[in-house]
Amino acid sequence: MVSPGFDVAGLQRALGKELRGSVASDARSRALYAADGSNYRAVPDLVVVPADQEDLAVAVSLAAAGGAPVVLRGGGTSMAGNAIGGVVIDGSRHVNRIVEIDAERRRAVVEPGVVLTHLLAAARPYGLAFGADPSSGSRATLGGMIANNACGAHSVAWGTTADNLLGLDLVLADGTRLTVDGAELRGERAGGIERALHELVERNELLIRRRFGQFSRQISGYALHRLLPEYGFEVARLLAGSEGGFAATLQATVALTPLPAAKVLCVLGFADSITSADCVPIVLRHGPLTMESINSDLVERLPTEVRESAVQAGLPAGRAWLLVELGGADEAAAAEAARQLIEELRDSGSPATASLVTDAGAQVVLWRCRTDAAGLATRRADGAEAWGGWEDAAVPPARLGAYLRGLDEILSRHGLSGASYGHFGEGCIHMRIDFDLLSRRGLTTYRAFVEQATDLVVELGGSVSGEHGDGRARSELLARMYGADGVRLFGELKRIWDPGGVMNPHMIVDPSPVDVGIRHQGAAKDRKLLTIFDYPADDHDFAQAQRRCVGIGKCRQASGGVMCPSYQVTREELHSTRGRAHLLWEMLEGDLITDGWRSTEVRDALDLCLSCKGCQSDCPVNVDMATYKAEFTHHHYAHRPWARPLSHWSMGWLPLWSRFASHAPRLANWFAASRLVKRLGGIATEREVPAFATETFSAWFVARSKKVGARGKVLLWPDTFTNYFAPEIGRAAVEVLEAAGYEVVLPAKGVCCGLTWVSTGQLGTARRVMERSLAILAPHLAAGTPIVGLEPSCTAALRQELPDLLAGNPLAAAVAASTQTFSEFLSKANWEPPQVGGAALVQTHCHQHAVLGFDADRQLMKAAGIEAEIPDSGCCGLAGNFGFERDHYAVSKSIGERVLLPAVRAADPATEIIADGFSCRTQITHATNRHPVHLAQLLAAALPQEK
Repeated sequence: MVSPGFDVAGLQRALGKELRGSVASDARSRALYAADGSNYRAVPDLVVVPADQEDLAVAVSLAAAGGAPVVLRGGGTSMAGNAIGGVVIDGSRHVNRIVEIDAERRRAVVEPGVVLTHLLAAARPYGLAFGADPSSGSRATLGGMIANNACGAHSVAWGTTADNLLGLDLVLADGTRLTVDGAELRGERAGGIERALHELVERNELLIRRRFGQFSRQISGYALHRLLPEYGFEVARLLAGSEGGFAATLQATVALTPLPAAKVLCVLGFADSITSADCVPIVLRHGPLTMESINSDLVERLPTEVRESAVQAGLPAGRAWLLVELGGADEAAAAEAARQLIEELRDSGSPATASLVTDAGAQVVLWRCRTDAAGLATRRADGAEAWGGWEDAAVPPARLGAYLRGLDEILSRHGLSGASYGHFGEGCIHMRIDFDLLSRRGLTTYRAFVEQATDLVVELGGSVSGEHGDGRARSELLARMYGADGVRLFGELKRIWDPGGVMNPHMIVDPSPVDVGIRHQGAAKDRKLLTIFDYPADDHDFAQAQRRCVGIGKCRQASGGVMCPSYQVTREELHSTRGRAHLLWEMLEGDLITDGWRSTEVRDALDLCLSCKGCQSDCPVNVDMATYKAEFTHHHYAHRPWARPLSHWSMGWLPLWSRFASHAPRLANWFAASRLVKRLGGIATEREVPAFATETFSAWFVARSKKVGARGKVLLWPDTFTNYFAPEIGRAAVEVLEAAGYEVVLPAKGVCCGLTWVSTGQLGTARRVMERSLAILAPHLAAGTPIVGLEPSCTAALRQELPDLLAGNPLAAAVAASTQTFSEFLSKANWEPPQVGGAALVQTHCHQHAVLGFDADRQLMKAAGIEAEIPDSGCCGLAGNFGFERDHYAVSKSIGERVLLPAVRAADPATEIIADGFSCRTQITHATNRHPVHLAQLLAAALPQEK
């Protein structure tokens, strides 16, 4: 690594004395912030997390005075590589207050770390929104959006971030405070800066007028046109898009936009993206609020249930689609506007298919196809990797078709392909291309491509960045776009604001080559580790699996979805899926995290991972942190059993201890309840250990009278939790399955899916347990007997972990193919369930959400007349052994208290609480006065009683 060129230790001491926040130089902190959402890596020298605005200002001035490069960072979602290196100051953690919402004047005052969705939520009760809304809005901060002049889906109607920026409170590199209120500057250096800006414009007015502000998505470079007289000398809006190169934002005043009374979504289908681009001018005449593009390459990579839901919601026939949102005074007016658009398209001879979607829920489903595109595009349909790098160029919308045709020719010339999507209404295309960024030859091709694509964009009057800024990815290309005289102006402008050149240097001005600093050029790409899991979706390569995370940061959203529950409580980058993925990748890189599988940095980052699997489904690139954690934990403690946490022995071996306990359950319960046993087992003393049943499910089943079903046999999986702790659920399931006409059978001997050993990283034992179970199941598999699981985590293990750990074993693949959830089996059985009726609050188990799907449960509950409310609560927080462990109890409870537990307490006493997962039921029982049930129990209770 290159020497920083300043006294890092001295600056750290100075910052440590002055700041109330934190300053760190340890390997873990630097590794966490070495990458963002781009292809680049630049290890920071220090990481500063200021406590508030004043701390942020002090950090900037001290770092600048010490000659350090100052890099401001928000959500770290930059796709251009402009939030890495130097002294990284992360304002997202604490400098994130919404200071004021002024509904009457339609404006808000915010600190730079405010996440966009938080501002939108605060403004929504007033019927207002912030106009720019990038798809990363659930984690993008206003400070980062200002720095990059973010745009988003609604900018076609409501403008970019710059268009909605009214004023800024700034700190300059020398510590000077400056307030910019539109065109007015106030502060110690205000007069000098204002005179210098006017003088710059007077000398270069013709050049500025000819080169800048040519169309709405000309985001590249500095927005010098904002200083022209016809723009009113908009200094605040000049600063938008300056990428932190002029000053640091302490506070911003932004305009808020009135929301339309009603919105409808018109979805247009085309044979290809070029055909859809050709009709953009027609659509623009109808004043759409948004006009977004997706294509079949992306839609076909969506999870099956999402893709099917999209078709049901109104996705028409086609291979490329435009999502066109129109507003109106009411739904009828909005729908009429959409019908007029469709009619004009037909009159024009356009081949578009069309669907008008008025239902809000259906619109959400269709928009997910677009919002997940950035992640989906990182892999080709065949699994090959694809990257940003030519990610968001834009041209005037009327020239979009010509741009796409020219781009296809350049891609073909270099043997490349890419999935495109984006803001067609403003001529901005996002694209991930299958560049080879792992070899020198591939980088040569990459450079040739971006240079030729830049020339195409310039020829069409476009911009190499239409949204995400220039950063490392595009700054070098600005000379081809603006010429030497335009680039000279950028240098002059930066010197007016930042004479020392310390504010995010080498962005826009004095750039590095676009092919330098690519993070995949290091040692990580060549490390071929022997692993226990197979990683079939990643070419059987653990390193390729770690390249899945490209820093999009959806795991940093503060609410909604399943991932990442620990981040949603702590809000620490370390506890996000992205943070953990970055540290695993840095472990492979080896220059910061140097001790491989023995890394304590990685171990500590994974410590609060609940193995909920939420990231496997909610992450657009399907990062599977639960699997990576199990793999790492296995190797971390290999040949060191004494180093393992006590809970790995107490709860990791739960199936074995349960088997022993079943011989004397009352004695076992007495021992398990003692504080001493809890301490010896690493279990939180606050937790009540679930009691072993006096009779196991399998013992009950053997003793009962056998019933023959006319519809054939079904094997009911006797998981550890049902068998030893909740046999009443197994009994209920048998009743229901027999009522449906099936003969229920159990394995001849005790079986186990191995889940508890997997989740504690004891993979050798897990494989042996699985192999034994497969041998017992072999006759049933040969007979084609379906397997039904009751516990979602165990059922998911049979479907996923079993074939992954026993790759190549045909019995493992057969079990995965034969295993169904209780609801899946009954939903396919053409069986009419009893009418349960009533309302129910339903907690979806996180493994079911991520691996199995929940649609069958919805269908079965609906058929049974159950009015199901399914809160967006994410993981319950217990997550198997996690919530029982001594050091995790507080986090476990905090996760449950986010949504689930308050919802249960607020539920009407007559409302049933349904939770199929043992962990979910346990968490609810421990924290509320309600006793949840499994769906099988409700159905069994409603069956007609035999006379």
